[in-house]
Amino acid sequence: MADSPTNPYAAAGVDTAAGDLAVELMKNSVRATHGPEVLGGVGGFAGLFDASALLGYRRPLLASSTDGVGTKVAIAQAIDKHDTIGQDLVGMVVDDIVVVGAKPLFMTDYIACGKVVPERIADIVRGIADACAATGTALVGGETAEHPGLLGPRDYDVAGAATGVVEADAVLGADRVQDGDAVIALASSGLHSNGYSLVRHIITGAGIAYADQAADFGTTWGEALLEPTRLYTGPLLELLGPSTGSGTQPGAGTPLDHGIHSLSHVTGGGIAANLARVLPQGSWAEVDRSTWSPSPVFRVLADIAGTPLTDTEGTWNLGIGFLVVVAEQRKDAVSAAIQAQGIPAWQVGTVRTGARPAGEFEEGAKGVDGGAVRLVGAYADGAK
Repeated sequence: MADSPTNPYAAAGVDTAAGDLAVELMKNSVRATHGPEVLGGVGGFAGLFDASALLGYRRPLLASSTDGVGTKVAIAQAIDKHDTIGQDLVGMVVDDIVVVGAKPLFMTDYIACGKVVPERIADIVRGIADACAATGTALVGGETAEHPGLLGPRDYDVAGAATGVVEADAVLGADRVQDGDAVIALASSGLHSNGYSLVRHIITGAGIAYADQAADFGTTWGEALLEPTRLYTGPLLELLGPSTGSGTQPGAGTPLDHGIHSLSHVTGGGIAANLARVLPQGSWAEVDRSTWSPSPVFRVLADIAGTPLTDTEGTWNLGIGFLVVVAEQRKDAVSAAIQAQGIPAWQVGTVRTGARPAGEFEEGAKGVDGGAVRLVGAYADGAK
């Protein structure tokens, strides 16, 4: 039944017709992520994924992750630009799955809003679908919930969950890390999706509007701050090879012949905390700041706030979006392979298991009894 003034649900502020239109607008984008493993199409109560694809594995382990975008969505709402937030969501969810060496299989999303604007919802989902396609992830379902009275008409939040698979003997983690392993940094595209409460606090305190031109970036502040999260899953799966199931024969190949021992997604908590989570107890690493220069967006924001970059190290990624802990003899090959896929990569440190230098280290991050990490030296002046 079409919504009308006599429809009590419409009178309460819920527009079911707008919700239906939003689904129609997003259908093609969602279908584009579906391979033969996805059954049932769009709009069902549950998404179906053919698990017989896992029969080629010797001992498949399922990996799962869930996350959101955070207060970055407030900037998208402020400038009415919603086509990049979806990529941020996929990056936050799917790039956590590849940390254990898993190949993502499928993802679902959830959008809560104060008012369904079909074109806005379609933009968000289109961004999610495009990023899912780029990472080889099927978008098998989702939910758009209209919450009038709880959220304002322009307000929304997004979240998602994904599932992946990895061979049991190919799981990456701290137990594989050895003394002398190299720590390789993969460049971020900018702020990604962490620390935006600090970003917004700085911008508001400086009296800057998101529609204002940002001379340092050649665009508006809002557009600069919405730079989407870089996606690492595809390039990393290429490196990890068929032991993750990314090849034509799932489970085939020699596990870990790539030399990669652990991976870290640099999200909330910054570089040191997230690297410490994937190092074994008793190990330590010093990340050399002189090996890179934080991206201009970090420098400009810190300058506006009158804060040294070092004070933001527990909040922002400062130009490093991912870290690869790899055998010393394989570090050059791994770095070259990553750079060949368009992501700057360089060594920032070495893992050690001997006596630790005096001074403060980050350890015990996010409840993980892992290794100890600290940043040392001064940042390089030039752009990396």
